[in-house]
Amino acid sequence: MRKYTKIEENMLLEVRCNKCGKNLRVENGFLKEGCFHGENVFGYFSTRDGSKHSWDLCEECYDELVKEFMIPVEETESNEYL
Repeated sequence: MRKYTKIEENMLLEVRCNKCGKNLRVENGFLKEGCFHGENVFGYFSTRDGSKHSWDLCEECYDELVKEFMIPVEETESNEYL
């Protein structure tokens, strides 16, 4: 879950893990630790048609989630870390 300021346009104030509630470190509007951000807009043929969901997981909760996958996540190298 992310909170932004209303005074300064879209400055990140807080990020909390939706699973465990941990506050992730944010400094000067920048997230300073690992976080998975998921976002999806459900479309046609879904019971959630037109609903947008977004959520954040700390690295520990992300690791717990993906280790239960029947098909492992695809992992590749990235040169950009934004």
